[in-house]
Amino acid sequence: MTIRLAAPLQSDSVVDGFGVRTVIWTQGCSHNCPFCQNPQTHDFQGGCSYDVEEIKKELKDLKNQDGITLSGGDPLYQIDAVLEIAKYAKSINLNVWCYTGFTYEEIINLGKKNPKYLELLNYLDVLVDGLFINELKDLNLLFRGSSNQRLIDVPKTLKYKKIVLIPETDGIMEKYMEKKEKVFI
Repeated sequence: MTIRLAAPLQSDSVVDGFGVRTVIWTQGCSHNCPFCQNPQTHDFQGGCSYDVEEIKKELKDLKNQDGITLSGGDPLYQIDAVLEIAKYAKSINLNVWCYTGFTYEEIINLGKKNPKYLELLNYLDVLVDGLFINELKDLNLLFRGSSNQRLIDVPKTLKYKKIVLIPETDGIMEKYMEKKEKVFI
């Protein structure tokens, strides 16, 4: 199985989720949000094709990474490959974030036609959902570009069967790091 990526894996990111992360920049997006920060990732024929097994090998060889972030483009346009990568990342104790222009509710609807979308949710720790809307751009937001986008705690959302957001409060990073020391190390 292959996946089309905009670039090789980018390790040591601290701006694409909590902790130190490796970003997987998927290629292809039809949302075409005006003023998108990654317009070069929109073309479905752009980027390069990578073997998913090679991506998994790279993930296995990572050092000092807390997790992976699926971004792009929009990862959900390559659901088969992204699902396999997310499953593998969880199996080697990496947490998984996913950025998508689709809302959580739209993903649930997509899952009615293709259950792999619902299955993917089981392997995500955080979903950053929604289109980037330039008129709602706010540089003070935690890991988001516009205020309509949500930081969804996916395990809690699945457990409680309602959307649970990660709170936007002072000290959230410190709380995460305390939790990380207990849970991830």
